[in-house]
Amino acid sequence: MGNFICLHCKGEFDKSAIITDESGHEFCCNGCKSVYNFLNSHNLGEFYDKLGNQKHFKAPNLAKIDSEAFYKNYVRNSDGFCEIYLIIDGIHCSACVWLNEKVLISSDGVVDFSLNSATHKAYIKWDDSVIKLDEILRKINSIGYIPIPYDPKKADLRASQKRREFYSKMLVGLFCTMNIMWVAVALYGGYFSGMSDDIKDILHFAEFVLASPVLFYTGSEFYKGAYLAIKNRQANMDLSICAGANIAYFYSVYAMLSRNGEVYFDSVAMIITFVFIGKFLEVISKKKSIDTIDSLGTLLVNQIYVKSKDKFELKDVNDIKPGEIIKVRSGERVMIDGVVASGAGSFDLSSINGESLPVVISEGQKIISGAVCVDGSVEYRASELFKSSILSKIIDLLNKASFKKPKIELLANQISAKFSLTILLLGILTFAIWLFNSGEISKGVIVAVSVIIIACPCALSLATPVATLIALGSAMRGGIIFKEARIIESLAKCSCVVFDKTGTLSKSKLKVIKATKFKEYNQDLLYSLALSSTHPVSVAIRDFILAKELNLSDITNHNGLGMSAKYGDLDIYGGSVKFMAQMGFGEFEASGLEYHFAVGKEVVAKFELEDELRDESKAVINSLKKDGYKVVMLTGDNELTASKIANTLGISEFYASQNPIEKSQIIQRLNSKTPVVMVGDGINDAVALSMASVGICMGSGAQISIEKSDVVLLDDNLNSLLRALKLSKLTFRTIKENLIFTLIYNALTIPLAMMGYIIPLFAAISMSLSSIIVVLNSTKIRLKG
Repeated sequence: MGNFICLHCKGEFDKSAIITDESGHEFCCNGCKSVYNFLNSHNLGEFYDKLGNQKHFKAPNLAKIDSEAFYKNYVRNSDGFCEIYLIIDGIHCSACVWLNEKVLISSDGVVDFSLNSATHKAYIKWDDSVIKLDEILRKINSIGYIPIPYDPKKADLRASQKRREFYSKMLVGLFCTMNIMWVAVALYGGYFSGMSDDIKDILHFAEFVLASPVLFYTGSEFYKGAYLAIKNRQANMDLSICAGANIAYFYSVYAMLSRNGEVYFDSVAMIITFVFIGKFLEVISKKKSIDTIDSLGTLLVNQIYVKSKDKFELKDVNDIKPGEIIKVRSGERVMIDGVVASGAGSFDLSSINGESLPVVISEGQKIISGAVCVDGSVEYRASELFKSSILSKIIDLLNKASFKKPKIELLANQISAKFSLTILLLGILTFAIWLFNSGEISKGVIVAVSVIIIACPCALSLATPVATLIALGSAMRGGIIFKEARIIESLAKCSCVVFDKTGTLSKSKLKVIKATKFKEYNQDLLYSLALSSTHPVSVAIRDFILAKELNLSDITNHNGLGMSAKYGDLDIYGGSVKFMAQMGFGEFEASGLEYHFAVGKEVVAKFELEDELRDESKAVINSLKKDGYKVVMLTGDNELTASKIANTLGISEFYASQNPIEKSQIIQRLNSKTPVVMVGDGINDAVALSMASVGICMGSGAQISIEKSDVVLLDDNLNSLLRALKLSKLTFRTIKENLIFTLIYNALTIPLAMMGYIIPLFAAISMSLSSIIVVLNSTKIRLKG
């Protein structure tokens, strides 16, 4: 190991590698030298004050950045400005975040900059006429960090590593704490029944051996938080936990070695372990909450078929320009918006606008990205660039939502800062008063330790995580998944519930509501024709008929309009009003979704269909209204269909024909007045779910909606929504009860401890009892939830 310390990265290096600047400053490499000179020349030397004695990552040498590739693949245009998402490699502390923000926000042309210190993901918005991306990337590179395109897999890997680290620390804490409690039981028994000093010393040493790894290994995360609290001059729960645990620990070490007084290693282990479990749950929730925008990758393809001269060839979606002809076949997804030039097909738009029924799109009609061709094929003319298409905009909105979503702090954390600071000051004051009055340091330490231990934030820390832990377990058993413990509180505060219709209030399955027979016919013919298609309408017809299958011939699918076939010499037809007109059966008026069946040259039957409501929808809506919730329905369906569903369910406020962007705007407007719960299931709901205070997704919903929601109802039943709301309110009320009890307990016991009426042993027992009471009160969630 060398004897020199690099002025920039604080790393040690050998004398033979020393690099100096004109002022004689010593660096380990040219990269660190360049960054140091850059920071000081731009009046950013404050970075080193914020960094303190922490080691900083070694500065990379300035690399060649292919900004052209960045523009092509990652830059988006928005309101005349450019936007990009990056991972800034090398971020490891708040000083790093401060430095990046300071450099970029002060740069001319940079309109907005956000950096997530947990995921190292950055959002940059700039005016390309003032500053180029190449210059922005070089600014980041010049201060010692590496800008790379956002890759969710790397963020996921970092979260997984953090989870494994926390898991090992939690296991150590649990193992040591469970064993130390057995030793503590023996010590407590010996305190009342008698125990030899030798046995007592052995048990004290055993507790010391078990408590040390809990404090210094499991509790290392609290030390980090306490260090930041001291550095930022703000008391927090981590600081209070560290103060109480360390005073109790080192006093116990003193008592053990001097054989004077009692030890409190069990209190140290319990404080650290129980609170760390809450930290572990937080890490798991962060792992689940990492931006998973790449889950939309299953919807995107890099290349699609584009007409080149007289044939169609694969071409990169980013290279396609407006006016080019694109081909979409059955089973393929539309990537770019456009207008159909030739052909016709049936398209599923449910992933984009929530429309429950496939729509026939033919020549001259608009076609939007995200739509899936159910049958048929079309050639259409691109009207937008890929970056400007509907699907691309939805992905962009989801990305921005992950930055904008507010982080609601738990009530315990709102109290803990002032509580922790107050207890620390009272402990110091108590020590000073007793030292002054008695003149004995040991007496002052013992009384001060009693104050710190009896007022230790263990009960305060347990008040929230134990209640939420029980609630999470209870919810999981009922098929309800809360992504984060904090969502329970957020849900308890919501007073408005917004439902998507398709797949949420309805089953997303068609059913026949009326059948009209114009002439007697063989139903086996209709059943057999419907059986030859997988279209939702055909599925509903054959489920309604339930006849026997016949051997048909010349079965033809007419591009989403209908089906035709032969049975012997008999021609049969089944399909929409438009299909019947094309086949020469005349014009019909349709009030909704209809299926007509013709045998020979005559229409013999008509079937009216609609989307089937969930069995529990009406009862759930009535229950919500009874409990005082405002109920709203959002849907991509037309006004007539939406009005009918709303009237059936008793919903007075609804919005029809809404696309994903409009849905998110409505949610934002409602959320500005009162906290909103959004319940949905489709990709078209993902943005709205992100914008709501709490997003709830049905278990059968699209993967991206599940990822972007806060709560998932695994059993796909709306009754679980009622249970989730009830559970959240019960849990939040229990948390408040725990906190009130804890504060009253401290208000009564702290003065007694300060007056010297409570010795450390009984302070520890009292503290433990307060924790037990909090835990017992929290168990009612399991019983009632």
